Amino acid sequence: MGTTLTHQNYVQVEIKSRLKEGNACYHSVQNLLSSRLLSKITKIEIYRTIIYMLFFYGCETWPLTLREERRLRVFESRMLRRIFGLKRDEVTGEWIKLHNEELNDLLMTSSPHPASFG
Repeated sequence: MGTTLTHQNYVQVEIKSRLKEGNACYHSVQNLLSSRLLSKITKIEIYRTIIYMLFFYGCETWPLTLREERRLRVFESRMLRRIFGLKRDEVTGEWIKLHNEELNDLLMTSSPHPASFG
C-alpha cells in the first residue's frame, strides 16, 4: 500500500491514486453503508477500518498544500454524507445535506474512537 512521491516531493499523484482507491473501496462496501439494518456506529466503524485506513495510510508524511488538504477534507465529507444521509429541516420539512460541522459532530458522537482528518 506504499506511498508514491515524485522527484520534487509532490503528492498530487498519490492523492489522486488514493481518491480512486477510496472511491472503489466505498463502492465495494456501499451496500453495507446504505443498509438500514446497521447502526450508524457500525457504519462509522466500517468506514474507519476499511475506507479511512486505506485512503489516509501514510498521509502524515505527505507535505500538503492547502489545496491538497482541502481535497482530503472533501473526500472525507463526501464519504460521511453518504453514511449519514440527508436530514429533514424541522421548519420547512425539506431534505437538506448536512453541513461539515454537523458531520464532524455526528462523527464525534457516533463513535467510541473519534478521529477525523484535520
